[in-house]
Amino acid sequence: MTDLIGRFLGHLREERNFSPHTIVAYARDLDQFARFVRSQAGTEEVAPDRIDKSVIRGFLGALHQRGYAKRTIARRFAALRSWLHYLCREGLLSANPALYLATPKCDRRLPRFLDRTQVETLLALPDRTRPLGIRDAAMLELLYSTGMRVGELVSLDVRAIDETGERVRVRGKGDKERIVPLGSQALAALRAYLVWRPVLRHRAGAPPPPESALFVNSTGRRLTARGVQTILAHYGARLGQAHLSPHTLRHSVATHLLDAGADLMAVKELLGHERLSTTQVYTHVALDRLKRTYEKAHPRA
Repeated sequence: MTDLIGRFLGHLREERNFSPHTIVAYARDLDQFARFVRSQAGTEEVAPDRIDKSVIRGFLGALHQRGYAKRTIARRFAALRSWLHYLCREGLLSANPALYLATPKCDRRLPRFLDRTQVETLLALPDRTRPLGIRDAAMLELLYSTGMRVGELVSLDVRAIDETGERVRVRGKGDKERIVPLGSQALAALRAYLVWRPVLRHRAGAPPPPESALFVNSTGRRLTARGVQTILAHYGARLGQAHLSPHTLRHSVATHLLDAGADLMAVKELLGHERLSTTQVYTHVALDRLKRTYEKAHPRA
């Protein structure tokens, strides 16, 4: 079973272009399932055809008894179903036993976002008289302007920025590319940063060839997702937002656009969502805010 899981993870990496973070999550989820199956069978080697609906239900039930959150259980089930689908495609299973099992229900959780005043305060926090502050300002402006994911941000190269066309080429999930417009404030911040970027590289003494990454860290190397999260946490603490993350800004962009009357399909394309249902969660946010405003302001609410 371990070998089959390894082959599946290789398929995700080499053929599906899944991110390393996603592959690690799949590996963890499937390893937990494999350990459960081995413990139930009392043997180290379990053939795939011994995995049926009762085994899957038993695994999900065990997770529930151990107090796992509904969202975590749903993710484990999704990983398992994808793996079993892969085994069917490879001819190792005749049918996917998870195909007609209901996905565990999750409580709808509305995304956390900043209001416009908080965003303006956040964007004013970096010290734009210092090279790293100029970099941080450009990074924050770009995140709020485009709503891109942190993985998309750190994978950007300098050539992805089209200053003349005022847009950026973003490579998203599944290696899909999309063109995203740049706001005037983000473009100005990026232009200021690109002046100082070679200085940051020179100070770090990074060896040739020149790093192509748009955003670099204090060593002159490509800024990582963890690095961006650390920077956001620093500014979040100053803002009074302990859980500020790149995804918080992504949620904020979508919410503010829909509040201002943006078309739902346009927001979907901007964010790079595969399904409209993913974008529609932000309409619930807008409606929830409208309801609260109505209850406070309407004389007969």
